[in-house]
Amino acid sequence: MSEAGAVEVRALVKTFGTVRALDGVDFRVERGTVLGLLGPNGAGKTTAVHVLATIITPDAGEARVLGVDVVGDPDAVRRSIGLAGQYAAVDGTLTGRENLRLVGRLTHLPRRAAVARADELLERFGLTDAADRMARTYSGGMRRRLDLAAALVHRPPVVFLDEPTTGLDPSSRNDLWDTVRDLVRDGTTVLLTTQYLEEADQLADRIVVIDHGRVVAEGTQAELKSRIGTTVIELRMADVACAGGAREVLEAAGLGPVTGEGDALRLSAPDGGRALLQAMRALDARGLEPASAAVHEPSLDDVFLALTTPGEPGAVPA
Repeated sequence: MSEAGAVEVRALVKTFGTVRALDGVDFRVERGTVLGLLGPNGAGKTTAVHVLATIITPDAGEARVLGVDVVGDPDAVRRSIGLAGQYAAVDGTLTGRENLRLVGRLTHLPRRAAVARADELLERFGLTDAADRMARTYSGGMRRRLDLAAALVHRPPVVFLDEPTTGLDPSSRNDLWDTVRDLVRDGTTVLLTTQYLEEADQLADRIVVIDHGRVVAEGTQAELKSRIGTTVIELRMADVACAGGAREVLEAAGLGPVTGEGDALRLSAPDGGRALLQAMRALDARGLEPASAAVHEPSLDDVFLALTTPGEPGAVPA
């Protein structure tokens, strides 16, 4: 029998009134790896994290952290996890040092151990010089680093990061990425939700794409990219009206499905060069001329756009 994953979710359901935020979600995070949970706003990512962190209770299904059921023994789950949410949950009226020491005491570290751990994390996150300033004087990046440090005070083996780099400048974002890599090298398991495709590409060992409360795809970056064809064609038309007509022409020519917004269109094909030639001929026959055209290998952005197009979730070829 294979070893249980660090995080296991099966047929998870959560509703809020008439909204089915999670609609039978399944995924697994292997120990010592990073799973990237991707999806647009409202897809269900944060709801899944809140269930796993025992903040809310699921309506159906099962969720386990290190083999412990999140409903059956939430206290044991809380002792084994760290959580950094979308917004830094630090007390602005306390200093950085006081914030970390307080978390240490709340997680039942002995006083001396809490003091030592706070100093260690302040140094690790580059906050030593600001340790005795009130957290409300910190920049956004400093507050995010302090929030993540607080999630690590009790050395949790599993860490949930819910869109941790939202609002950070590129330098602060890269610093946080390095911290995540260090955690994984130390054996920590990380569940990362993000809307930044580059972030998932940089950090995740595997990716789960969630939309409308359902898992619509799962795999490595390479596996997901292979789902939408070997090449991607991008066309930009003169205006939105021309784009609408071009979409109809391309789909009628058997080059669909065609996605895109505004005056931009996107489609994928096994042979991008041949498909582009067919597309240009079909458009020319209808008097439609693209303002620009490009062919490139699929990126994670293309996967995300294809899998999370408004409408039925996952409406792309398997």
